[in-house]
Amino acid sequence: MTWPRPKLIRTRLTLWYVFVLSVLLVASASGASCILVWQLRAQLNNRAIQDLETVEGLLYFRADGNLRLNDDYHNHPESKLVQDRYLEVLSPDGTILYRNKKLGSGTMDGPLFASEGLGGYSERSTRVSDGTPVILASRRHSLDGHPIVIRLAYSEEPIWGRLKDFWMILLMALPLTLAFAAAAGYGMANRALDPIRQMAQRAEQITTEHLHDRLDAANNDELGQLARVFNQMLSRIEQSFEQLRRFTADASHELRTPLASIRSVGEVGLQKDAAPEEYRDTIGSMLEEITRLTNLVDSLLALSRADAGLTLMKIEVFPIAVIVEEAASLLDVLIEEKGLKFNIDTDKSALVRGDRLILRQAAVNVLHNAVKFTPPGGSISARVCCEGSRIVLSVTDNGPGIPTEHLTKVFDRFYRVEAARPGEIKGAGLGLSIAQWAARAHDGEIGLSPAPGGGCTFWIHLPLAPSPPTI
Repeated sequence: MTWPRPKLIRTRLTLWYVFVLSVLLVASASGASCILVWQLRAQLNNRAIQDLETVEGLLYFRADGNLRLNDDYHNHPESKLVQDRYLEVLSPDGTILYRNKKLGSGTMDGPLFASEGLGGYSERSTRVSDGTPVILASRRHSLDGHPIVIRLAYSEEPIWGRLKDFWMILLMALPLTLAFAAAAGYGMANRALDPIRQMAQRAEQITTEHLHDRLDAANNDELGQLARVFNQMLSRIEQSFEQLRRFTADASHELRTPLASIRSVGEVGLQKDAAPEEYRDTIGSMLEEITRLTNLVDSLLALSRADAGLTLMKIEVFPIAVIVEEAASLLDVLIEEKGLKFNIDTDKSALVRGDRLILRQAAVNVLHNAVKFTPPGGSISARVCCEGSRIVLSVTDNGPGIPTEHLTKVFDRFYRVEAARPGEIKGAGLGLSIAQWAARAHDGEIGLSPAPGGGCTFWIHLPLAPSPPTI
């Protein structure tokens, strides 16, 4: 049978507190009971030694040879002390020589046991013939030259009676104690959890329009730490919402520009009668904008798949110099149009493990960025080398460089440094974001640093793949 679980944490804490307290109380009472029984037994043992000595002084043999106890109270008041005990005297061979009135015709523990025949004092728990539990103390003694064994037993019923009274008092007080503890525990739990309730109410008031609001994290305890963690999460959510808003606005703007251009070119072409060549130029302009729009959509889809983890990579080991040379060949036309000097220095033995197409796209984007911002007649150099366990692909140009305030933002989506320079070639601002994703997808990193004499150097660090074994 499974008990229903309380919904409120404060109720569960109170129940656990009461349960643990009840277990501790029962365990403490059990320990106290054991100590109480031990102390009472110790007291009886101490009395046993004294009472055995008293009995030794009161025993005597009559003229007929029968053993008797001098119980004349007026002459021997100490004999009254042993009248309430079970008393039995035996000879070494087990013959019963004397029994007091309390024992009557009963027996105590039967024949002599081994330790009783050896002399000295012995003690153990047993029962008399009527079933009464007793503590039996015995000692060997010599009376008028006759060896005897004296047995004196003490009923354990007073001990168990004291123990029963102790547990009765405990069981009567336990419900009241637990009830008081439950009330106090519930109050403490309610007070301890009240800040969480306030945090929950405050968090319910924080919506997408109020993501800048924060919880009170002034305390240095666990609740304050929870509030600070929650505030950090709100900061990340606010930043993500801001990036999403900026991404939506930038994407809308980038998509609207080629669409508006296509529409305006088409409307102008329809408003006038022109020769076939002019219509051909108009259609060509529209196709250029469509190509730009297609590239933009492809880039957005690539980043969306990357964010969702849906990009499937075909992993292989190949020289990274190959993709650098392929990327350079794709940009030959742009390099020749601007009259740029392009130098390439690659280490053919540098092997990388990854997707060839994705890494080539990263190399193309970095090289295209350098070509776009290098002035006509400038120079670009691409270099591939090995540094320890990593490959370094660097592209250096002698363009205008990147201002310091833009260094940490150039890899953000739709971020364009050329926005401050109207005369420069425009772009969507997604190329370096794709290159950054490609580097990270291959356990690498990408960055940039100012180049000596102007310009800048973009670098990509990738893990070096081990060379295949030679056959």
